[in-house]
Amino acid sequence: MADRNLVALPEVVAFTTAAGLGCRFATSFRALAFQARIEPGQWVAVYGCGGVGLSAIMIAEALGANTIAIDIADDKLELARELGAARTINAKFADDVPSAIADLTGGGAHVSIDALGSVVTCRNSIRCLTKRGKHLQIGLMAGDQALPAIPMGRVVLKELELIGSYGLQPHRYGDMLAMIEAGKLKPEKLIGRTITLEEATIVLPKMDSFQERGVAIIDRF
Repeated sequence: MADRNLVALPEVVAFTTAAGLGCRFATSFRALAFQARIEPGQWVAVYGCGGVGLSAIMIAEALGANTIAIDIADDKLELARELGAARTINAKFADDVPSAIADLTGGGAHVSIDALGSVVTCRNSIRCLTKRGKHLQIGLMAGDQALPAIPMGRVVLKELELIGSYGLQPHRYGDMLAMIEAGKLKPEKLIGRTITLEEATIVLPKMDSFQERGVAIIDRF
């Protein structure tokens, strides 16, 4: 099992950086590189600028795409711009996010990602796509958000693809680590702060309130 599941960590990758690779960064990498197969020049909309969304922005930009970050917090949108987002939209002040994306892109995104996992972000992600676009569901949907009403008529008429993605297989970590070694990906920029194991008992219960700017890493025990 170890031969298949252990992945060697390059010397250039610090332990704190490596701690943030799974599952947010690795999940986003597989979703964009292998599931959606992002191509240079494409417009990619990312709903939610938490750990998964910010990772997706960095990875999409590294793959040559133009990203639009959507969130309701200005500090997270600011970080998204620092990580390479070409455009940002504060959904709290936008009357119609999909229409705003259509205007920015001249017709709609080629790929749109729900990195949050809510009824609103899922529907908006599908609605903002151009013809033959791809909706990528990374954010897990649970509780009262588990059964969104999908605009299936739009999916049919625009010939859209709906793609789910979960995790990254160990044998594909090499592709991601190679881009980190080459300096094309810099996941250390996603680290918002480092905390102690004791502090984690306070931070973890608050994760669903999305207060963190970037990723919190436990590095002291």
